[in-house]
Amino acid sequence: MDELIAAARGARANAYAPYSAYRVGAAIRADDGSVHIGCNVENAAYPESLCAEAGALAAMVAAGKTRLVAVAICGGTAERPAVPCGGCRQKLSEFAIPDAEVAVVDGEGGGLRRMRLAALLPFGFALGDRQ
Repeated sequence: MDELIAAARGARANAYAPYSAYRVGAAIRADDGSVHIGCNVENAAYPESLCAEAGALAAMVAAGKTRLVAVAICGGTAERPAVPCGGCRQKLSEFAIPDAEVAVVDGEGGGLRRMRLAALLPFGFALGDRQ
């Protein structure tokens, strides 16, 4: 997990957040061990911004990988670290193994919190749930 946290921290440094100044980096480990990173990219049309987790997922899929085993996110403060938003929780769960681990560190790289993705999104909607 240390490698993922360092990669998320590095991605955060490249975040484009001129409107909120809320910089976030994410790193995903695919089931083959490869690491894929993303950072948030804001836009003047605020709803069109891109979350770091979504960027990392896009990088993973673009590399031909479709299963993630762990994700690290770096951002926020020690009191309120940047955890995935609801949309990103659903996006991550689409590709995650059942017990995927999530590590969150604050913007200074401290305050490590570890949890399972299922704890962040209980009863997430899955491909098999559609009718």
